[in-house]
Amino acid sequence: MAAPVSFNNKLTRRVLVYILLCSSILSLVSTFIQLYSAYHENITRLNNSFDNIESSYIQSISTSLWDFNEALVQQQIQGIVKLPDIRFVKITTGFGKVYQFGDENAELKKQAKYPIFYGESDIGEILIGADYEDIYQRLWQQAGFIVTAEFVKTFIVAFFIMFIVHWLITRQIYHITSYSQRVTTENLDEELVLQNRSKNTDELDDLADAINCMRLAIKNDIVKLEEAENALINLNGELEIKVYDRTAKLAASNQQLQQSLDDLTLAKDQLVQSEKMASLGQLVAGVAHEVNTPLGICVTSITALKEKVLDLINSVESENLTKSQLTSTLSLLIEYQEIIERSLNKAVELIRGFKSVAVEQHTDPEININMLQHVNDIVNTVKTLFKRKNYSINVSVDPNLNLVTYPSAWNQILTNFMTNSHIHGFDGRDKGEINITFTESNGFLTLVYSDDGVGLDKDIKKRIFDPFVTTKRGQGGSGLGMNIVYNLVDAKLGGTVKSLPVRKGCSFQVKVPITHQEDIKEPG
Repeated sequence: MAAPVSFNNKLTRRVLVYILLCSSILSLVSTFIQLYSAYHENITRLNNSFDNIESSYIQSISTSLWDFNEALVQQQIQGIVKLPDIRFVKITTGFGKVYQFGDENAELKKQAKYPIFYGESDIGEILIGADYEDIYQRLWQQAGFIVTAEFVKTFIVAFFIMFIVHWLITRQIYHITSYSQRVTTENLDEELVLQNRSKNTDELDDLADAINCMRLAIKNDIVKLEEAENALINLNGELEIKVYDRTAKLAASNQQLQQSLDDLTLAKDQLVQSEKMASLGQLVAGVAHEVNTPLGICVTSITALKEKVLDLINSVESENLTKSQLTSTLSLLIEYQEIIERSLNKAVELIRGFKSVAVEQHTDPEININMLQHVNDIVNTVKTLFKRKNYSINVSVDPNLNLVTYPSAWNQILTNFMTNSHIHGFDGRDKGEINITFTESNGFLTLVYSDDGVGLDKDIKKRIFDPFVTTKRGQGGSGLGMNIVYNLVDAKLGGTVKSLPVRKGCSFQVKVPITHQEDIKEPG
């Protein structure tokens, strides 16, 4: 059964409000247009009254004034004031006589003066004034009637429209809503049928058909979902068995992978240690070769000096020693002594530098050093690896820079930098320039190392600190040098290392925190 028309229904109230609102706006607009038109009609009628007075009354008034018939003049101006909207009339004659009638103090909206002629003689003028009070009164009466009629019509039309909307639409929506609320998975077979429908279908019939199609689709989906759920339960059982088997296999594989990873880590550590020892071996070979030269000179000089001493002893024993022979022999002995002293000093300098570079790699203490002296020792030692090359090595360090650090770490860092420049940067070249600059600022020591070699490819530059990255693969390069540098800077010195962008060659920056001797507090 169709639901009755109810104003408590939200849709009904909304439709009624919209109808009343739109109708009221239209009624107000229509009322305003009618009143505006009526206002202009009244103004036009008033203007016509003025024209009528000019054409009809002034001629008779001029005759009365010419005849000095004052009673008739008063009667005539009273007749003019009785016309609609005319409030005041005043006649002023050429003799100074004044005739007037009406409210002289009224707020006159329109005034007009007309001359009064009798024949060709100007005998005076007439002033006519009018207000709009009667016009406004008529407009208010007309507005009240129009508004009342429009609102009565609006309410009647709104009621009928609301009834029609309820009969054709709202009651069917109630039925569709009630059906939708009753639908569950148990009664999906119940079809939605609209009541009291005509043979011609409309949007409500399309909505009912769409709901029925959706009902059937949901029913089919539920059947498929139940079948899929049953299949999923069976599949879960099978998957649990497979997961258990594969978990056991994966655990075994993980154990094997962990063992392989441990073996690879051990092999990597061994390779790194081998690389360090190989670098140290190269330094030993270079220093040994370099020390051999001054020691050979010393041996040769000592042999010659021994012969001269023996000749001198023989001459003394045979008493054949002359003054010139003694003088020349002493001069030679002094020369040999100077040669031996220079050669031994050079050998001592090489051995001292090598000791600061090599011996500390095994003891590895954290001690107070002069950075300039230590860097010079490293450079002089590493020079032995490329003494046949004409490299220019520029060192810039504050002579007064003393700090507590690991000298062996700086040995390995600078050795790897310079060795890479020699092997990779200056490959096939006899000349090159290396710049080593140390600066101290805000508690940090910064090393900037650069060369003007061939530089690094973008791909190599991105991975330069990874292990086993080298441009000499298969030519003796292990690819561990820069990885050793990274580990020393990061783990041992607690700093950072990065590759700097340069137009030519390559450049690296090492930045580490530093401690001075005076900053170390003595125990106790």
